[in-house]
Amino acid sequence: MTILISGINPEGVLAGRLTRRRFIRISGAVAGVGLAALGAGSAWPGRASPLFHEWHGVALGADASLQLYHPDAAEAERLIADSLAEVRRLERVFSLYDNTSALSRLNRDGELADPPQELVELLATSARYARATGGAFDPTVQPLWILYANHFGTAEADPNGPSLDEIGGAVAKCGYQRVIVDGGKVAFGQPGMALTLNGIAQGYITDRVAELLRARGVTHTLVDMGETRALDAHPAGRPWSIGLKDPRAEDRLVATLALDNQAVSTSGGYGTEFDPAGRFNHIFDPSTGLCARRYLSVSVVAPTATCADALSTALSTMPIDRAASALAEAGATRAYFVLPDGRVVDRSS
Repeated sequence: MTILISGINPEGVLAGRLTRRRFIRISGAVAGVGLAALGAGSAWPGRASPLFHEWHGVALGADASLQLYHPDAAEAERLIADSLAEVRRLERVFSLYDNTSALSRLNRDGELADPPQELVELLATSARYARATGGAFDPTVQPLWILYANHFGTAEADPNGPSLDEIGGAVAKCGYQRVIVDGGKVAFGQPGMALTLNGIAQGYITDRVAELLRARGVTHTLVDMGETRALDAHPAGRPWSIGLKDPRAEDRLVATLALDNQAVSTSGGYGTEFDPAGRFNHIFDPSTGLCARRYLSVSVVAPTATCADALSTALSTMPIDRAASALAEAGATRAYFVLPDGRVVDRSS
């Protein structure tokens, strides 16, 4: 059986006010052949087949859909319901716009007793990717997000952005090393700190849904809960084909990737911009507090969506000559950089 989950806007899913555009195109055409072309009467019929089950709605604050091919309609409904229940459960852990989530309570109070296991696990994973990238991936950049959002949210905001002093003050509140996970508590080592897991949580949730489906016997599956992960090959017996959109023109592709038991994530500042001119975006260099502008987008292929998500965020602020070592250290496979002039440069681990 196969399930496809698609249509969620990546990073802005947890951000609330700003929503990042899709960077990855997944469709029958981009996948190489439409599902209907796989043969009438097969296990992979066209959309008109009674084996096709589809759900459209909102998950993690953005449009979402599930498309499931299964001979048992009742089981298909259970798979969809259980996948969505897992998303909702994890949203109550990682959401920034839900004031009752575990992450929101940690940010508000500076500490959280008896944290959910998923939060502890993802913080440990985040620290590992932070070390692998020399601090380029850092989940404690939320004070920078707050600074830029508040600045550009005011009337007649200075188009040049926050002052260097304001940026320096926000940077002083960042630092993944100062997140303390000790026994039954998570705490910040300095007042004013705050976490955002938007650069990794979508990948983590994608992996959790994929693992849920795998445990239920689902194979030949493409899961997209903000990031994309392929379980096994395409049902036609070849890798899944994933198109990376051109940041300058969404109707064009800059590359087409073949995925088989791998994941891909794309980050790009153009998708979530604070100002009308597009000079300031949601991807921050933790060392300077400035917005990333090296590349139009960065895509990473890795064994898991969690890894791909974190690395695409980190590499957005790093020079290309550091990519191979960061990919190898994190366990990722390949990265694709779209330069400001539209050229694509790829690096492998």
